[in-house]
Amino acid sequence: MVGRSVRFRRLKLSGFKSFVEPADLAIEPGLTGVVGPNGCGKSNLLEAIRWVMGEGSAKSLRGEGMDDVIFAGTATRPARDFAEVSLLVERDGDEEGGEAEVTRRIERGAGSAYRLDGRDVRAKDVALLFADAATGAHSPALVSQGRIGAVIAAKPTERRLLLEEAAGIAGLHARRKDAEQKLRATEANLLRLDEIMGDQEARAAALRRQARAATRYRDLTDKIRLAEARLVFAKWSEADRAASAAAEEARVAVGEVARLQNDMLVAQKLQEHAASALALRRDAALVARDEGRNLAHQLATARAARDTTVRRLAELDRLGLALAADSEREAALDDDARGAIEALEAERKAIEARLADAEAVAARIAADLTAAEARSRAAEAALAGLLASEAAMRAERRVADAAIEAARGQSARVAAEQRRLAGQIAALSDGASERAAIEAAQVAEEDAAQAFAEAEAQLVAAETGRSAAAEARDASESALGAARATLGAATSERDALARALARSGGAALASVRAAPG
Repeated sequence: MVGRSVRFRRLKLSGFKSFVEPADLAIEPGLTGVVGPNGCGKSNLLEAIRWVMGEGSAKSLRGEGMDDVIFAGTATRPARDFAEVSLLVERDGDEEGGEAEVTRRIERGAGSAYRLDGRDVRAKDVALLFADAATGAHSPALVSQGRIGAVIAAKPTERRLLLEEAAGIAGLHARRKDAEQKLRATEANLLRLDEIMGDQEARAAALRRQARAATRYRDLTDKIRLAEARLVFAKWSEADRAASAAAEEARVAVGEVARLQNDMLVAQKLQEHAASALALRRDAALVARDEGRNLAHQLATARAARDTTVRRLAELDRLGLALAADSEREAALDDDARGAIEALEAERKAIEARLADAEAVAARIAADLTAAEARSRAAEAALAGLLASEAAMRAERRVADAAIEAARGQSARVAAEQRRLAGQIAALSDGASERAAIEAAQVAEEDAAQAFAEAEAQLVAAETGRSAAAEARDASESALGAARATLGAATSERDALARALARSGGAALASVRAAPG
């Protein structure tokens, strides 16, 4: 394949971009140029060649979608629904040789299709055709606007593509890539085939097991059918023998039935005679039963009348006794009622007197409460004074304690001084100044002891006064609580008596009833 070359001979366009009408561009040997102003469609010719050679990027063709290569229409001409580009090439260096026409057609919304010499082919076949000739839709030999600068600033990889295309081996790379893809697909297919073979072997093993099971099933089925046939034959033979025996028994039974029918006719006649006699006996029994029922009813009526009479007499006796007892009880109740009325009248008078006394007691209790509250206030004032005195005494005690501590310290110092002086006296023979100092120390010690005794007495007196004040306060609070309780009880009793008098209209116990006796 290396050394194959193609020459473009003719380009035909129809509906491609600005070429709305069919147009032919003959490419003669030598140099063919297209000259025209800007916007006349020179770049569209190069894009048509790239498009028919298999360009798949719409952006490389200056469009947003592949349908943009179709004539979009103007103000005076409608849009087209398809576009078609044909490229006539002449091939040399292979066994096919001759001319070939590559055509690409696109319909709006339906995609594009390729044909080679009128035969439908794949885009891959067209790309391989041009790749074998060291060209293609992305060939550096197709120089478009701005392509010269891109070739000059090409990267090593892009320059390698240029060199491979110039050497004519670009098609080999394409075929190599295609072959590698086919090899990878073949490997994947082989792996899949291995998996399928494994599955098929497993299924075959399962089918073999099933075939063996089916064979055993068929053999067992044949044996079962043979056994069932033998069983059916045995049952038929037994049934035949049973049928013969049953026929014989039927003949015997027919004779027995005839005999029994004769006996039944005789028994029916006897039954008819017995039924007639039984009917006569039943009629007689019914008559006797009716007479007996009438007599029993009369007897029960007489007994009921007798019992009623006896009960009435007993009831009359009980009523007589009850009337006598009621008369006596009414007389006793009358006496009790008169006594109760007199007692109630006396109790009403006593209650009125108690009510008057209660009002007086309430007034007296109110006065006592007032006095108790006054005493309580006085006690509280005395308590406050005692508390103040206690606080003052506590302060004096703290002062006395401090004085005692000072006196004790002074006494200790005096004792130390005495011991020191005694030592000095022992060391000295005689001295008036030392004796005077000793006497002064003794006098100071006596004064400190007297001050300590006075402080102790004041402390004891303060404690005694505080205890007496606390006892007086407790007694006052107890008296106040008792006075308030007495006042509350008297008030409650007065209110209850007033409500009772208001409800009864002056007779508090008019509705009281005494129990009998």
